[in-house]
Amino acid sequence: MTYDNNNIFAKILRNEIPCKKIYEDEFVLSFYDINPQKKIHALVIPKGKYKDLDDFANNASNDEIVGLIKGINIVAKKLNISVDTGKGYRALANISQHGGQEVPHLHFHLFGGESIGKMVQ
Repeated sequence: MTYDNNNIFAKILRNEIPCKKIYEDEFVLSFYDINPQKKIHALVIPKGKYKDLDDFANNASNDEIVGLIKGINIVAKKLNISVDTGKGYRALANISQHGGQEVPHLHFHLFGGESIGKMVQ
C-alpha cells in the first residue's frame, strides 16, 4: 500500500472535507468517526504523510512520534475515557492488507464509553 495524497484523511487535513474536530495541534488531528462502531469512536491521525505504523516508526521524527502518543492521551482525556477521567478505552490501528487497513494514512481508532468486548472475534 502506498500513500495516496487523495485519501480521505489527506483531504480532511487540507480542509477539503469537513470533520467534527475533537483536538488539533502541530502533530495530530482528532475527529469523530462518521460511522461509529461504539458509543464513543474517535480517530487520531498524524499530520505527516505516513501510510501505516511501520512507515511512521521508520520515518517520523521523534517529535512526531511523541506528539502522536501524547495526542492519543489528550483525546482520551477530552472524551472522558482515559484511565484518569473514565473507565478506559481501546486504541486500535489497522496495518496494511491483513490488518484490515482501508485508508492509506496512519490512524488510530479510539473506542470507549462502554465495554468494548473481545479484542478479536
